[in-house]
Amino acid sequence: MASGRTVGAVEEHWTVGRVAELAGVSVRTLHHYDEIGLVRPSAQTAAGYRAYAAGDVERLREVLAYRRRGFGPREIAELVDDPSADAVAHLHRLRGLLLERRDRADAMVTAIDRELRTRARGLKVTPEEQLEVLGAQLYDVIGDAYRATRRTDPRIAAQIWDALGDARTVLNVGAGTGPYEPADRQVTAVEPSAVMRGQRPPGSAPCVDAAAESLPFADGSFDVAMAISTVHHWGDPIGGLREMRRVDRRVVVLTFDTDEPGWQERFWLTRDYLPEFTGVLAKFPSLTGMTDAIGARAEPVLVPWDCADGLFEAYWRRPGAYLEERVRRAMSVWTRVGPEAEERAVRSLGDDLASGRRAERNGDLAGLDAADLGLRLLKA
Repeated sequence: MASGRTVGAVEEHWTVGRVAELAGVSVRTLHHYDEIGLVRPSAQTAAGYRAYAAGDVERLREVLAYRRRGFGPREIAELVDDPSADAVAHLHRLRGLLLERRDRADAMVTAIDRELRTRARGLKVTPEEQLEVLGAQLYDVIGDAYRATRRTDPRIAAQIWDALGDARTVLNVGAGTGPYEPADRQVTAVEPSAVMRGQRPPGSAPCVDAAAESLPFADGSFDVAMAISTVHHWGDPIGGLREMRRVDRRVVVLTFDTDEPGWQERFWLTRDYLPEFTGVLAKFPSLTGMTDAIGARAEPVLVPWDCADGLFEAYWRRPGAYLEERVRRAMSVWTRVGPEAEERAVRSLGDDLASGRRAERNGDLAGLDAADLGLRLLKA
């Protein structure tokens, strides 16, 4: 056969030339990978020439995918030789890397749009703003604002920590700066964003650079895994939840419910000013899908009117806070909806606060101490 592929009783294999053609690389590149031990043909043609077996092709696919993401040969070797990662794990990892690249591009577009608007007004662009165009993933753009507004709310923390039960070892996935990490347990954090890792306070739990979809731990390594307001940023939420279940006996996750009919109407900010929020969660898995994936049950997490943690829903009874740039910058929603939607929402909200229209439409909230805005705690 021209492809060098043999079928029947003999294992399928492909010649060096055919593999180079299919992969879009040169034969010299394949010879180089062979020489350094990265991908070595393990089969042989009927004529006695070395050839690639199916497993070799699969390994080459992984090598080339990591190479095109900028990894060096030594890093690639460590990744593809990882004994805990099979083909599915590599695909999840690669998918996460590609989605991270997409988020990086989205964040850069947002930064460029912001600079263009600034320049159009004849205003000076600071060096910090210029360098923001080079920003990395989404959390690398919003992460710098976390120290100002994202803190532990004791009421939400009490509900999370109660769900941890008697666990002594805790894995915090998508840990960020670690606001809800319990001080009385042995915690290991996982966080892929360098900016977020850099903002973890001195003396906090050790933090591993890894993604939820490919946790670098053996099965059952921890008593419980927790993930707080992070699942919606994962490339593969269901895969990440299953990974948490793999490495831990129990799982505790704070996430968002999009199953309830009319969920888009729960929060006045998204209902009246930011309908684009629905699109942000368009591909987010259902609450049922998440609970089924890890065998969990869900319970509501009420947001106190004076919530100390500046998450997106925190200021439901303090609407003026959403007019503050520093508050919005710590919320990923605003980056995801884009600058035009953000400007329109902020302008409309400001007008309605000044005229009293917003208070008229939401007078029933004034007497509430806490509100159910869709946050759910999954316990498995």
